[in-house]
Amino acid sequence: MNHSVNYLSVREELLAQCRAYVQQRISTARQAMEAAQESANSESKSSAGDKYETGRAMAQLERDRHAQLLAEALKLEQELIRLNTEKTYATVQPGSLVITSRGRFFISISAGKLNIDGSDYFAVSPASPIGVALAGHKAGDTVQFNAMSYQLTEVV
Repeated sequence: MNHSVNYLSVREELLAQCRAYVQQRISTARQAMEAAQESANSESKSSAGDKYETGRAMAQLERDRHAQLLAEALKLEQELIRLNTEKTYATVQPGSLVITSRGRFFISISAGKLNIDGSDYFAVSPASPIGVALAGHKAGDTVQFNAMSYQLTEVV
C-alpha cells in the first residue's frame, strides 16, 4: 500500500468534489424549474383554449419534475453536511474512505467516479449495494460482493 498518500486530505478533497457535484445538481434543477415556470407563464392566452391549457399543463409537469430533482439534490446536500471527515474511522461507515483490492470507495453520496491526483475513487451511498456490503468492516477484512472478493487494506 502506498502510505505516502495522505488519505485524510484525499477525503477532504473527495468531500469538496461531492459538494460541487451536489451544488451543480441544485443549480441545474433550479434553472430548469425557472425556465419551465416562465414557459408556463408565457403560454399565450390568445391560443385556442385547449392548446393553451395543454401547453400550460406540460410546462407545469416539467416544473414539478425539476422540483423533485431539486428536492433530491437538497437531500444529498444534507447527507454531506452530516458527514464527519475530521475523524478517522476504524470501521466502514458514512464519511469513511475505504481502500480495497478492487478500488477506493468514499462512503458519502452516489456521485460516481471522482479523480484525485490521477487516482480514481468512487463516491457511493451507504445505502448502495457496495456501501451495504462494506459497512461495519475494518482493514484486513475480506468482503464478498457480486461474486468477487474485496480485500480491505485501509479504512480512514
